[in-house]
Amino acid sequence: MAQIQERKLSRLRRHLRIKKKVYGTSEKPRLSVYRSLNHLIVQFIDDVNQKTLIAFSTQDKEFRKKIKSTGSIEAATKLGEMFGPKVLQQGIKKIAFDRGGYLYHGRIKAIADSLRKAGLEF
Repeated sequence: MAQIQERKLSRLRRHLRIKKKVYGTSEKPRLSVYRSLNHLIVQFIDDVNQKTLIAFSTQDKEFRKKIKSTGSIEAATKLGEMFGPKVLQQGIKKIAFDRGGYLYHGRIKAIADSLRKAGLEF
C-alpha cells in the first residue's frame, strides 16, 4: 500500500514541476491529460481566465458507441481522431501539451500523435 502512495506522490510532483512551465492562454490552451486504468480524459484549459474550453473523454456516449475497450492504445488513438476536428472547429490550432506527470509513451503518446495528425500543432 505504501508503494502505491509513493507512486502517486511521485506523479503529482512531476505534474507540478511540468505545470510550472506549461501555461495555456485562449489562443494557445493547455492540453491536460488524465489517465486512469480504464479511461482517458482530455481538457483544453485557458489558464489566464481559469476556464476549461473543451473536454473530451473515453466515457462520452458517442465515443462508447464506436469502441468497446476504453483503456487501450486504440481507444486513445480514436479519441484524438474523433475530437481533433472538433477542436479545430473551435478555432484552436496551437496547444501546450501537459502530459500530467505521466511518461510519454503508450496511451499518452497515442493521443498526442493522433491530435497532431488531426492538425493541431504542439
